[in-house]
Amino acid sequence: MVQDKMADNEKVEKEIQERLKSERARREEKAAAASEKTNVLKEIIDWVAVIVCAIVISFLINTFVIVNATVPTSSMENTIMAGDRVIGSRLYYLRHEPERGDIIVFDYPDDPNILYIKRVIGVPGDHIEINGGKVYINGEVLEEPYLNVTTEGEWGPYDVPADSYFMLGDNRNDSADSRYWHNTFLTKEGIVGKAIFKYWKGFERFQ
Repeated sequence: MVQDKMADNEKVEKEIQERLKSERARREEKAAAASEKTNVLKEIIDWVAVIVCAIVISFLINTFVIVNATVPTSSMENTIMAGDRVIGSRLYYLRHEPERGDIIVFDYPDDPNILYIKRVIGVPGDHIEINGGKVYINGEVLEEPYLNVTTEGEWGPYDVPADSYFMLGDNRNDSADSRYWHNTFLTKEGIVGKAIFKYWKGFERFQ
């Protein structure tokens, strides 16, 4: 009888141990699943935070630091080819004045919703004339080594207003520039940034 009772007790104890073991395993499995779920959720949140930060930084850079523009026409060839992409500095003219020869990204004076890119030819106070295939600034021929065409037609005389700039394309005979705008000059307020380099079909830094 005593032996039978001891055997029964051992059996009960063994069953209890098995149940405890099973319950412990179930809890560990449940904890592991919860931990894995938490880790996945944490990883998703981390990635979302990274993406949001990247979008915000990109927005701030593109709004306040650089301008990234695609040139759709041939008006600046061969300096900038149609389809080239241009990076410009929005900050450059906070410390410098535009100079003759600068390539500038700006709001088109006749429609500020459109971005243009041209070269500064006349600065405030300049007297400009175009004739005989040459551009004259204050009576002197402007040397333009970046051109590979002869400027056709005659234009002017014209005096550039204060705080304004006379803009021409490098592809002089196929460029909708200051000669043809209703507002024949670019104001300083319309400047978006100075073109620094082009890329996509080839990299080149502008002088």
